[in-house]
Amino acid sequence: MSVAETIRAKLTTALAPQALEVVDESHRHAGHAGARPEGETHFRVTIVAAAFEPMARLERHRCINTILATELAGPVHALALSALTPAEAAAGRG
Repeated sequence: MSVAETIRAKLTTALAPQALEVVDESHRHAGHAGARPEGETHFRVTIVAAAFEPMARLERHRCINTILATELAGPVHALALSALTPAEAAAGRG
């Protein structure tokens, strides 16, 4: 399973998102610190989940970082996050 697929599976299982986009942006960081020739080191995640409703932005990011702790300790060098509630996504935020 690719790193992107693992990220997608873990976030889906833990947060049951209404929308989830995992984009491998490793190609944009070739030659930079943490980049590997095979890629899968830099990701952008956009997730919309009702589970975020009681959480502030920082809490949402901490939640995702906890879910992806193994990946962040290993193959993932950088993770850009946009974590929205369904209402925020409907209002065009993020």
